Amino acid sequence: MTEQIYALWHRMEQGWAAGDSTAFASVFAEDVDFVTVRGEELFGRRAVALGHGQLFAGPYRDTKLTAEISLIRPLTSEISVVHVTSSIAPAGITTHAQAVVVRRSGGWEIAAFHNMIPKGQS
Repeated sequence: MTEQIYALWHRMEQGWAAGDSTAFASVFAEDVDFVTVRGEELFGRRAVALGHGQLFAGPYRDTKLTAEISLIRPLTSEISVVHVTSSIAPAGITTHAQAVVVRRSGGWEIAAFHNMIPKGQS
């Protein structure tokens, strides 16, 4: 389970590095609830892809996302809570996210994601 959950964030990093919003969003459930660092609520994988497409075409063009998972807490064999700190270079931004990952017929995916910039950071 742990390796498969780590693989979600690795795929996310790869999609970000390529500036490919569809690849980035592929780790999220079709019906994901996603809260951005600005508190905006995005509903569904398509909305995540569209929103990140705008970021990759603008302020985050040619940036790199590096994610570090600090917690994987299984709630059941099919659901885990994940805490992740991510850095965006060279923008100098650090975010913290809490995610709920679920195992469905197609494998593990992120069903809920709440992203924020910790107080006192950029």
